Order: sequence, then structure tokens, then C-alpha cells
Amino acid sequence: MNSASWDTVRALAAHFDASAAERGVRPPQSHVIQVLKIGEEFGEAAQAVIGATGSNPRKGRSHSWDDVHDEVCDVIITGMVALARMRPDAADYFARQLAVKSARFLPEQGP
Repeated sequence: MNSASWDTVRALAAHFDASAAERGVRPPQSHVIQVLKIGEEFGEAAQAVIGATGSNPRKGRSHSWDDVHDEVCDVIITGMVALARMRPDAADYFARQLAVKSARFLPEQGP
């Protein structure tokens, strides 16, 4: 992920931190709320999948796969903002975690 994207994520995190502080909400409560927001966004992504596949007979096809893609992006962005709100080193931490987790599934790359 490029540094400009993390700059945007950090700016969003700062905005939400300031907004929470204005309401008297501080860590760790603001962190808990941000993590719950990930769940909310996941629910919207799940609803979009159900709508895109027509899995709810009462509603039929209520969403497109583009809607699903949009909602998955919301989940990812919300997760990145959560990490940035909790860790000043979010970009580096994410890169380390991505390396650790991907090593479980991807063959080792040579130099």
C-alpha cells in the first residue's frame, strides 16, 4: 500500500479522533466503537451479497456486485482507520502483519 493511502487513512483517523473527543469519547472507548464499526460495515457487505445473489426470496436481487465491492472497500477502510486510531505505527505494523500472515499461504520468495 502506498504512503499516500496511509496519509489519507491517518487524516481520517485524526478527524474521527477529534470528533470523538468533542463528544467526550476517548480511548479505549473510541477504539471499541471503531472496531464495532467494522462489524457494522461487514453487515452491510453481507447484506449486499445476499442482495446480489437474490438469496432473500422476499427482496430478490436488490444489490449489484458493484455494491458488494463498495461495501468490501468500506470494511477495509474502516479496518485501516481503526488500526490507525489505535497505533501510531499503523502502516508499518500492517506491513509486518501482512508479511507474517501471507507467509502461511504463499511460497517463500527468493531474492
